[in-house]
Amino acid sequence: MSNPPLYGNLVPLDREQHKHLRLKTELSTLERVENLNSLFLTAVEFADACKEFPLVFVRVGDEPADGTPQAIAPLAVLGLKPGSNLFVKDGQWTGNYMPAYLRRFPFAMARISENEIAVCFDADWRGFSTSEGTPLFEADGQPSEFIMNAKTFLENFEREAERTRSVCEQLAALDLLQDMRFEATLPDGEKIDVDGFLAVNEQKLAELPDDQVVQLHRSGLLALLEMHRVSMGNMGRLAQLHRAA
Repeated sequence: MSNPPLYGNLVPLDREQHKHLRLKTELSTLERVENLNSLFLTAVEFADACKEFPLVFVRVGDEPADGTPQAIAPLAVLGLKPGSNLFVKDGQWTGNYMPAYLRRFPFAMARISENEIAVCFDADWRGFSTSEGTPLFEADGQPSEFIMNAKTFLENFEREAERTRSVCEQLAALDLLQDMRFEATLPDGEKIDVDGFLAVNEQKLAELPDDQVVQLHRSGLLALLEMHRVSMGNMGRLAQLHRAA
């Protein structure tokens, strides 16, 4: 089982092995994301996230040998340089919206076998203890209300992540995205170049047949593309935040 970005050592939660495990919920998890300049975003989050972050797409995985489009995934851009998160300052999240990918930490749903997905926790996170914090299991071994609420959040996240993968498959098949580059020059002369991401090709979108446009509208994909397009204006905002930092 591989560890996704943000996580150190994902371990399946076991009611016997971890019956005494507790979580110090008062500890901020932001130290895990302060050096990440982007995070995965689900489609349902676009409406809130487009107001603050540039929302872009990136190629993921290997390019298929059969010639089918390479998989893509949406990201919220948090910084203009690797290792720079402009939304964490003095240990606080400064944005109005925090991506669900971060809010689920230190838990995650992960595949532990071909047919089994389980609630896992990051065993490297310093917030776990056997003596302090909120218990994950009751005295009788049953999951606590806290962990059941966390499980519900994780299940919702996985459903939305699967829906997002489906949306991205449709988008890749339509070939509406192109490689893009953002360039900015700050007042002190520093130049910032951001590349390696995909954005909608305005011309291809405008040239779609009417029946496809109607189909995209009814599926909700057209609205997502519009939110993506609007969000790209936040690149300039990131440049201002970068200058202030």
